[in-house]
Amino acid sequence: MEPHRRITKPDWLKIQLPNTADYSWMHKTIRDNHLHTICTSGKCPNAAECWSKGTATFMILGNICTRACKFCNVPSGRPLAVDMNEPFKVARSIQIMKLKHAVITSVDRDDLEDGGASVWAATIRQVKEMNPGITMEVLIPDFNGLHHLIQQVIDAKPEVISHNLETVRRLTPQIRSKAKYDLSLKTLRYISDSGMVTKSGIMLGLGETFEEVLQTMDDLRSVGVQVMTIGQYLQPSKDHLAVVEYVRPEIFNSLKEEALSRGFAFVESGPLVRSSYHADEHIHALKVKRVIS
Repeated sequence: MEPHRRITKPDWLKIQLPNTADYSWMHKTIRDNHLHTICTSGKCPNAAECWSKGTATFMILGNICTRACKFCNVPSGRPLAVDMNEPFKVARSIQIMKLKHAVITSVDRDDLEDGGASVWAATIRQVKEMNPGITMEVLIPDFNGLHHLIQQVIDAKPEVISHNLETVRRLTPQIRSKAKYDLSLKTLRYISDSGMVTKSGIMLGLGETFEEVLQTMDDLRSVGVQVMTIGQYLQPSKDHLAVVEYVRPEIFNSLKEEALSRGFAFVESGPLVRSSYHADEHIHALKVKRVIS
């Protein structure tokens, strides 16, 4: 992947934010319930599109992360006390919004003895109890690789468990503050071995090579990952890592074909793709594949 001579945002990354009633209503519901979303905390470029369609990615365990990854816009520092009523608030908001598919993620909470696993499990169960028939994807931290904590999430039975590798092996120490490439792979293997649908994602434009991305695909497939997302890294602020390259859409298309040829069941690859982008479609595609098989 060759860097552009001028690192300016290309046309294919420019989006317009629609001012729709649905978008405004979603924003108000989330704000009124004092909830956090990665859509806003992470400055996701797809927030308007997803909210306008009635979907959002809720972020639990507060809005302050104990880690300080150099790509992430979520504030880092000492988190506030856990809101033990948060599982109900999330479940109630999803009920009010009448969502059919929900995505939940969290900050890292290395300050907690269980890394927040008990709140994770309680949230998943509360959402399912109050929203019969809903499907759910959860994007979890590595829980420092502790199986008994990951198992709490597995036992709550979300439909998809996701954990992002974020980047290629070589760049991991520069980009992720504490998480390790191999630890993430071991976390994903444990989830896959449990029989859950496993998902992971990476960002491009940080200096990786095409060959390194292909190796990352092979690493993810080797631990049983079935769904992969590939998106463009966008610098949240001048204090974060700079973009090395804006990868052209045709490269993303080529990588999608490469990933599918390696056996991934579903691949979302494009400049504006983020972890939870079209997450409801992943569920549908996997259900179709199970019926066919």
